[in-house]
Amino acid sequence: MGPVIDETLAKYSDVMFTSAAAIYAFALVLLVVELATTKVDSGAARDRSRELVAAGGAPIATDSTPGLVIDDAPRRAKSERFGRMGYAVTVVGLLLQLGSIVARGMATGRLPWGNMYEFVSITCAGAVFVGLVMLRKREARPILVFVLFPVLILMFIAEGALYTDAGPVVPALKSYWLAIHVTIVSVGSGIFLVSGVASLLYLMRRRYERPDGTLDAPDNAYGRLLAALPSSQILDRVAYGTVIVAFPLFSAGVICGAIWAEAAWGRAWGWDPKETVSFISWVIYAAYLHARATTVWRKAAPYINIFGFITMMFNLFFINYVVSGLHSYA
Repeated sequence: MGPVIDETLAKYSDVMFTSAAAIYAFALVLLVVELATTKVDSGAARDRSRELVAAGGAPIATDSTPGLVIDDAPRRAKSERFGRMGYAVTVVGLLLQLGSIVARGMATGRLPWGNMYEFVSITCAGAVFVGLVMLRKREARPILVFVLFPVLILMFIAEGALYTDAGPVVPALKSYWLAIHVTIVSVGSGIFLVSGVASLLYLMRRRYERPDGTLDAPDNAYGRLLAALPSSQILDRVAYGTVIVAFPLFSAGVICGAIWAEAAWGRAWGWDPKETVSFISWVIYAAYLHARATTVWRKAAPYINIFGFITMMFNLFFINYVVSGLHSYA
């Protein structure tokens, strides 16, 4: 007779998961408001001012106009208030999601990462946790907007296409290695999400950034968005710092998976589709770290980082659902 499933607790877990997604969405709105109300200069207004001065006209008054003092403290305080509220609401959402994970584990009497729905939930929680830790300062907080957006997409997919009723795991997963291997890989994947987002934003901003760090972006909504982002140096540091944490975790997860495979299938490595793509992802992230540390390849580093995250998502969805392999049961 199999383990008894606590249906009531499982239902509470599902409700907390849905509530966490709703709260993340509310936090996203608050953080977007902060982003939209932040007073920034895309560079276009400053350039127009220079053109008017050259033509004999009066300069356009901006915050950076010499000798002109503009008291924008109330607007700045209001913008920061929305940002702090968004950050706090995100913390509440994370607590609810962690509660959902714990409740599902208690309902099933096992570790709650035995299927794709549970794996994605832990990956999203890992991404949000790392985002809250690394992006807590005001200058880096705008990145959190672009972390929550893919997290919400993944949670929407998990609750819809990937949802699995609470129940026991398949016999192949009844091992203590499940806790070690899957936990490390899922958390590492969540951290890679933050890194991939930071590299993408870095490329977007770097395209319009002058050598002195000022921005030469178009005078439109996109230009104002780029101006509200952290500097390319901050984005690069976030991308690199997160990979520095995630890469050893992912490496340990791959090694633990090989040890588990040796015990379960009698061989440590068999070039199963998921194993193969995981190895490709590992090589790509190793190449990113090498490129980031060298002058010659440093400009290519963010592209490599983004490609690495694409392979992670390919491995998560395409390999699990389209290609048949030994990992297909998850």
